[in-house]
Amino acid sequence: MFELLTGTGLAASSGLNAYIPLLTLGVLSRYTDTVSLPTGWQWLDSGWALLILAALLAVEMVADKVPVVDSLNDVLQTVVRPTSGGLAFGATATSDAVTVSNPDSFVGGGQWVPIAVGVVLALVVHAGKATARPALNTASGGFAAPVVSVVEDVASFGLSLLALLAPLLVVVALAAMAAVFWRAIRKVRALRRRKAERRARNRPLSADPSAAMHTQNSL
Repeated sequence: MFELLTGTGLAASSGLNAYIPLLTLGVLSRYTDTVSLPTGWQWLDSGWALLILAALLAVEMVADKVPVVDSLNDVLQTVVRPTSGGLAFGATATSDAVTVSNPDSFVGGGQWVPIAVGVVLALVVHAGKATARPALNTASGGFAAPVVSVVEDVASFGLSLLALLAPLLVVVALAAMAAVFWRAIRKVRALRRRKAERRARNRPLSADPSAAMHTQNSL
């Protein structure tokens, strides 16, 4: 049960930032006794892995805070974030799962299954993020990009810690995230509807064939 919640939280966190969950997992495994990675996943806490993840995180954090660049980054991250989610879920839900406060394993055998689940979970969160960000940038003239990005980074880090240290709270965190995404998507739809209505009102009369015909007949 705890492994499932841990994997779910880390995969969802990966949908916001591909590198924070893996880096958090690796650091806690290398420097604390809180996390013990299973056989086959211990490369995550190696020095080279942590250094590479830290470098990629630095690039991601800069790119994600620049308007327009953040949207391009989201396109590139469509592959990276789900992959990270699969790795994070797989590392915490294998047959000799990560030890977080409960040594018992949830998933036995079929190690590709948790990886696939993690990919799907991260992809869903990433899709919500990538859908809402362009609309927020447009509505704010780009000023929202760095603010929203910082909030997403903090949320990703917080969710990663909850997943590893207090898995039961992951349910609450995911419910809150779903509510935020739902409100953001509603705002995106409302913004698009207002823009369409504004374009319709500003459309020249000559663009309407029936109006043009009426004008010719009146002459």
